[in-house]
Amino acid sequence: MRFLSFLLISLLSLSVYAQNKMSIDSNRMNIDSNHKGIRRIVNYNVSSPDVPCDFEGVRIAFLTDIHYRSRLDERGLTSISNVLNELKPDVVLLGGDYQEGCDYVLPMVEACTSWRAPLGMAGVMGNNDYERCTSQIIDTFESHGVRILENDTMSIYKGNGRIIIAGAKNSFTKRESVSSPTLSLSDSDFVILLSHTPDYIEDQNVQNTDIALSGHTHGGQVTLFGLLAPVNPSHYGRKFLRGVCSNSNGIPMIVSTGIGTSRRNIRMFAPSEIVVITLHHND
Repeated sequence: MRFLSFLLISLLSLSVYAQNKMSIDSNRMNIDSNHKGIRRIVNYNVSSPDVPCDFEGVRIAFLTDIHYRSRLDERGLTSISNVLNELKPDVVLLGGDYQEGCDYVLPMVEACTSWRAPLGMAGVMGNNDYERCTSQIIDTFESHGVRILENDTMSIYKGNGRIIIAGAKNSFTKRESVSSPTLSLSDSDFVILLSHTPDYIEDQNVQNTDIALSGHTHGGQVTLFGLLAPVNPSHYGRKFLRGVCSNSNGIPMIVSTGIGTSRRNIRMFAPSEIVVITLHHND
């Protein structure tokens, strides 16, 4: 009940995706303004026959574009840790663009690894993370028990079931990107693909992916009532700006608006958010 004391449930609750026996519905929960650095939690219920029965109700928190230290300062990082510890996710996944300077890597990682995730934590690298202190970020995360997936996969087990987390490497242009790590997997597995940018899911063959998680766009960061985004780093316009969408092959993805800021420390009609995914088995 303590958690409910700083969450205000918004009026928006809607079904957003249903295809190929997978369904996704969402609702948004606005966080009390006393908790600096994060404006809302977006909850998604993901139902699929590929979700193992033992993973029924498993909760996955997805955070991306932390950009510490930008608009997100020390107080904001503490607030996010407090929110996540109240949420009690089973798994935490990270979408890249962690830092705005090498001096910020260690405190950012220490804060991230204070979040409880009994089934495991994993992440991918963002474009900012390949521009500076790349090895430092990977080594620091992994020394704190977080797998950084660079064109690699990680299995998460619960009871007799497992799901697979796949991570794309350097997925920023079609020319630079390598083949998806999902191609070697089975279509009977439940596979979550992490890619910092949503364009990768359109540009590459990501066969065997059940759902992809991305960030990078910041939801436009500065928009006109959420409708017009003058600056959008996706090559596909508004198609992958935020929320639930799918590539041309019908593979669904969730694009988060992220947490921090890039270039200018301002957000307008693009609230910072944590994504929480609850898995359900259906027939």
